[in-house]
Order: sequence, then structure tokens, then C-alpha cells
Amino acid sequence: MRLIDRTAADFTAELASPAPVPGGGGASALAAAIGIALGDMVGELTVGKKKYADVEEEIKDLMARAQQLRERLLGFVDADAEAFAPLAKAYGIPKDDPDRDAVMESALKVACSVPMDIMRACGEALDIIAEFAAKGSRLAISDAGCGAVLCKAAMQAASLNVYINTKSMKDRDCAAELEAEANALLDKYTAMGEEIFGAVLDRIRG
Repeated sequence: MRLIDRTAADFTAELASPAPVPGGGGASALAAAIGIALGDMVGELTVGKKKYADVEEEIKDLMARAQQLRERLLGFVDADAEAFAPLAKAYGIPKDDPDRDAVMESALKVACSVPMDIMRACGEALDIIAEFAAKGSRLAISDAGCGAVLCKAAMQAASLNVYINTKSMKDRDCAAELEAEANALLDKYTAMGEEIFGAVLDRIRG
């Protein structure tokens, strides 16, 4: 059974276990999927309302993008577990094995791939949620804020799964390239997530 098909209770129990997967990457993807789902909820509560007729087509487009992104993020939950498996196995190779370094290096790069994808998807999610927050129903504005908080946190969490692996890479050029992209995503979208949250909070408090 895929991780994503388990109940919430079973998934979180597995997270809490000593099993190597699911871990932080899969948890990040799930959190982001929940975040963008909340954005989509804002759209669902906006379309069909006369008050928002002038932005209805934009909202429908955002909803379509959000639904596709949610499916992609859910796919990353199992993809992250699959990408981490070679690294988990590589750690068990004896240190005196002449092939260990090459196997480890390859596994580290694979293990970084999905967390990087999760970070990129979180950025896309925040771009979409910003639009939902600005144009969607005021009655659902808190949901947009919740979604932004979750996606920001998911990006930050996914970044840790990138950095812990780049730290061990011997190919420092590859590590630096991955870290530079992760840094840029964090710089842009941490600020955006905080901005969305602040704007929503101000509107709710009046």
C-alpha cells in the first residue's frame, strides 16, 4: 500500500516509528498538499458568488492549478521514500568497501531530488495562495492564511532534507548548486508566506 493511501493515524504512527521512511520529506509534501488544498477551498467558496463575478474566471484557473499541484505533492510523499531508500541502504555499506563512496555519492544526490521538487512545488503553491488570498471570498480568507503557513513551513522543512544531504556530498559543485537554489527559494517564499499571513491577519482583525 502506498504511504499516501494510509489513514492519517497509520501514517503518523509510521512517522513516529524508527522506520527510515516516511520521514521529513514525505511529511513536508503532505503538509504542502494540505496547504494548497486549503487554497483551493477558498476558490470553491468564491466561484458562483455574484460579489466575485469579475474574478471568477481567474479563480477557476487558480483552482485548476491548485488541484494539479495537490496531486503532484501527494505523489512526492511516496517518491521521497523511494528516493531515500538507496541512501538508507548505502549507510549500511562497510566503510572499508572500496565502492562505498561512489554509492553514497549517487544516493545522496538521489535523496536530494525529491525534497528539491517539494521546495519548488511549495513555491508554486504560495504563488497560487497569494492570489486566492487577494481575490477570493473574504469569508474564507483564514483558510488562505492557513494554507500559506503550511506551505511556508513545508518548504522550510523540505530544505532541511536537502541541506543534510548536500553537507555530505563530495561533489561540492553539485552541492553548491543545490544549496544556491534552496537558498533562493527560501529567501523568496519565506518572506511571501509571512506576508500572506500578515495580510490575512490584518484583514481578520480589521
